[in-house]
Amino acid sequence: MAHPRSRRVRALAVPLGLALTASLGFLPAAATAASQDAAPAAAATAAGPQLSYVVNATPGKASVGKVTKAIKAAGGKVIVAHEKIGVIVVHSANPLFAATIRKAPGVQSAGATRTTPLKASATTDVGKPQKVERLTADKAAKAARVANAAGDDKEPLEPLQWDIPAIKADQAAKIDEGSKKVTVAVIDTGVDDTHPDLKANFAPKQSANCVGGVPDTSPGAWRPYDPAEDYHGTHVAGTIAAARNGVGVAGVAPGVKLSAIKVSEPQTSLFYAESVVCAFVFAADHGAKVTNNSYYVDPWMFNCKDDLDQGAIVDAVGRAAKYAENKGVVNVAAAGNSNMDLAAAQLTDTSSPNDSTPVSRTIDPKKCWDVPTQLPGTVTVASTGVKGLKSYFSNYGNGVIDVAAPGGDSRQVPDLPAKHGGILSTMPGGDYGYLQGTSMASPHVAGVVALLKSTHPKSSPQEIQWLLKMQADNPGCPTADKTCTGTQHVNGHYGYGIVDALDAVKD
Repeated sequence: MAHPRSRRVRALAVPLGLALTASLGFLPAAATAASQDAAPAAAATAAGPQLSYVVNATPGKASVGKVTKAIKAAGGKVIVAHEKIGVIVVHSANPLFAATIRKAPGVQSAGATRTTPLKASATTDVGKPQKVERLTADKAAKAARVANAAGDDKEPLEPLQWDIPAIKADQAAKIDEGSKKVTVAVIDTGVDDTHPDLKANFAPKQSANCVGGVPDTSPGAWRPYDPAEDYHGTHVAGTIAAARNGVGVAGVAPGVKLSAIKVSEPQTSLFYAESVVCAFVFAADHGAKVTNNSYYVDPWMFNCKDDLDQGAIVDAVGRAAKYAENKGVVNVAAAGNSNMDLAAAQLTDTSSPNDSTPVSRTIDPKKCWDVPTQLPGTVTVASTGVKGLKSYFSNYGNGVIDVAAPGGDSRQVPDLPAKHGGILSTMPGGDYGYLQGTSMASPHVAGVVALLKSTHPKSSPQEIQWLLKMQADNPGCPTADKTCTGTQHVNGHYGYGIVDALDAVKD
């Protein structure tokens, strides 16, 4: 079953008379079995649990080659070596592997990517069950009738999408729906590319399953493991680019292409570093122009750079994200749903590690980063509700948040037939559903970035970010909310403001 803590999604209340409700519990948070080749007996003084590691070396074929020899001597098996960025994914049962390999020439950092063995199944209590509202095809048709008819220029369920006009995406679509030359890679739980609102825009040659660190491009490998539970990526994809085809909902950039890069482990839906590194590299090497990242890299909500294991995770994912950026990709990420001030002097994290037994720890946000959200060069996105206010759950922070976008808020209810504060989008199996979270805000921004890339195809990621921020509309801090600090133009709740799709398509 899905593990929502690593994804930026929040529970929703279910309005009567509109939809089927599914209650989601949590299964034990653990890694599933991967390739299980035992380490050479001579390499370890004692047999230990089989763990996954990232070893970060000086980039380049020669230096990585030398390090791989040291890895084997230390009792490790190389799963994949990303020579261009110097990141090597390793499995080892040697309990001294990390300490040994860190001393090898050419190794800059190394650490375990999880706290549980590859074969083990650990138990953790990670929170209350969430409720998801689904709209089946029949219920979607009923909802459309209740909405009493969209105009000829609207999709059947578009009257229930308060978020689309909130960023003027409906007006933008009349000018430019986005270019087919722009692909947004959805790094997530997989995407149901057979959905009638997604299949026209889907790019299978740019899609893969990166779970474990090695891309699998076989047909359908990118689809959700369990469509009933791993719906997150499909919902995100619809917000970005659901086609304007007379079916269902409308995406922010309905003319661009979508690719799916699955990184969530089966059953637990955890997003480990080796899978995310694979995803950024694959997206960059296969022509994506934008990535959407509505998750944090498990098992740590915050990875502290002064911890050897967590620091290696920051290093590995940071290299991969920077590699993508250097190839022209704009990386967009959700800020998180803990209502934390990411600019505070210190924070308390009680949820990590989420693949074994969480402990309470006090962290310094300057040294401990939410990855990939707080990586340099990444667009960090906060969530807003229908009233344009920060969502009650959204993380914030002056100098941390770049922009904001609709992510839903059950406490801010739109004056629409559905009376629902969530974001309506596509779900596996041809369905539709409401979700709320910074997970839902990030794809709105990814869609606007895709429109900007369509309008300004030769602009660098830095130039696109500059345009995104310049065009954003900032309402300023609410006078009664003391958590919002900053100015009318840049502040902790909205960053530079709520993104504007209409401005994005104006040349």
